Amino acid sequence: MSDIDPQLLLGHRSGLPEDLRYLLERYPRDQWQAHENLGGMAQFWLQRHDMFRELGGMLTQSVSDYREGQLEAQPFASFFVPRLQFFLQQLHGHHQIEDMHYFPVFTRAESGLKRGFDLLDNDHHVIHDALERNAHGANGFLGKLGEGRDAARYAADAYAKDTEDLVAMLLRHLEDEEDLIVPVILDRGEAKLGLM
Repeated sequence: MSDIDPQLLLGHRSGLPEDLRYLLERYPRDQWQAHENLGGMAQFWLQRHDMFRELGGMLTQSVSDYREGQLEAQPFASFFVPRLQFFLQQLHGHHQIEDMHYFPVFTRAESGLKRGFDLLDNDHHVIHDALERNAHGANGFLGKLGEGRDAARYAADAYAKDTEDLVAMLLRHLEDEEDLIVPVILDRGEAKLGLM
C-alpha cells in the first residue's frame, strides 16, 4: 500500500502511532480481562494470538537448540516439521478471516481507525510473503540435514535469522492488532458489532 508512511510499515514501527491509540487510552491493556464487554469471541481470538506467540517461540528455540548441538538432526526434524506446518497453515487461515470478516466490521464500527486497519491488512501481506520465504528456507535447511553437520549448520544459521525476523514481525503485528481491535470490542460490545 503506497499511501502508508514507510516508518509505519511492519519491520520499521515500534507500535501504533498516537492518532490510532485513542481507544486504547480509554481501554488500557491492564483493564481488558476484567471488562464486561470482553466476550467469548474476543477471548478466543486473543487465545489464538497467544498460541501463535507460543508456537513462534517454540520454533525459534528448537532451531537454536539444534544449532547449539542440544538436538540431533532427526529429533529436531520430527519436532520442528509438524509445528512449522501447523503454524504456517493456521496463520494463513487466521489472516484470511480477519481480512474478509473482522477488519471490515471494525472499520465500519470505528471509521476513525480505518488507517489502522489498512495498516494491519498491509501487515498481513508482508507476513504472508515472509511465511512463504520461511517455508522455502525451511525446506532448504531441512534438506541439508542429511549432508553432514557443517552444511546443516550453515543452513541452520541462515534459517535461524529468517525465523527470528518473521517471529519479531509477527509479535509486533499481534500486539498492534490487539491494541486496535480489543478497545473497539470493549467500547461497543460483541453483540452490537455483530460478532456473536
